[in-house]
Amino acid sequence: MSRLANKVAIVTGASSGIGRVTAKLFAAEGARVVVGARREAELNSLVAEIEAAGGQAVALAGDVREETYAKALVDLAVARYGRLDIAFNNAGTLGQTGPTTEVTEEGWNQAIDINLTGSFLGAKHQVAQMLKNGGGSIIFTSTFVGYSFAFPGTAAYAASKAGVIGLTQALAAEYGPQAIRVNAVLPGAVETDMYLEMNNTPESQQYISNLHALRRVASPEELAKAVLFFASDDSSFVTGTASLIDGGASITRS
Repeated sequence: MSRLANKVAIVTGASSGIGRVTAKLFAAEGARVVVGARREAELNSLVAEIEAAGGQAVALAGDVREETYAKALVDLAVARYGRLDIAFNNAGTLGQTGPTTEVTEEGWNQAIDINLTGSFLGAKHQVAQMLKNGGGSIIFTSTFVGYSFAFPGTAAYAASKAGVIGLTQALAAEYGPQAIRVNAVLPGAVETDMYLEMNNTPESQQYISNLHALRRVASPEELAKAVLFFASDDSSFVTGTASLIDGGASITRS
């Protein structure tokens, strides 16, 4: 039996990378999926791919920084599919990088607003609906950066993603008694557009690969499988975790 049969899921940041691959995996495992991101054309092509493979999906473009959008995604899930069981709050940005003394307030706020506030707004409305359904699973994308490892010049990104871990733990403690599980995945380097933006030379890519015990970066598909674990009943006794999916970057010193 499919691991997400009869489940309804929201996936944000679904236009590319980890979010896109996860949405397709959720659908393949039986979930009906609401996909969100800012790029409408990419979302529509994702829905077409899911439907061509026999799955069910609907798209809604918007900005996770806007609470009206967070609510609209939940409302669409309920209107189209009748409930909400899973939410993967994956939308994120690298934000402004470089020496911290040169980071602007605008650059700082962009990272906080998208990575942290966007996650909060999404969860706020997702939890409210899941309480009506008798429970659910919420997953956030955080990062190993600022948790077990740090790079110079990533203060805004690291701080915003570390905040997501605090949000995860607070929500897990608050809503565990109502059968809502909340977890965060902390990827190491993953071969996505954001990774390639930061590492656009063979030398930098080799350097990043060597930071991992596995001496390589992850594929988006590998992260999607980890997210599927937290979305499914396979993780029914797991909540409040900051789960490193980092290829051993956190324990590598050579």
